[in-house]
Amino acid sequence: MSCEIEMPKYQCHKIVWALKIKNIIRVGADDPNTDGSAMIEPEDAGYAAFKVDWEYMRKHDPQVGGYYVAYEGGYKSYSPAEPFESGYSKV
Repeated sequence: MSCEIEMPKYQCHKIVWALKIKNIIRVGADDPNTDGSAMIEPEDAGYAAFKVDWEYMRKHDPQVGGYYVAYEGGYKSYSPAEPFESGYSKV
């Protein structure tokens, strides 16, 4: 199905919490019995590495240099660096 008109455009105006990803360590990457979780090491000073579950890893496929993003209401996501940095400014 083809759309002849451009879809409506939206501009983001929400505030999110985010940490730039310095490193991703897959828990038991060489172990077939692992739970698929990973540890994310933030680039931002003062923040410790934290664990994300296999569902987050599977759904978002985070990459080093991108951003771990938390939204109001508790939803956690991932954004590649370029779209995040062009759409958000630190407040």
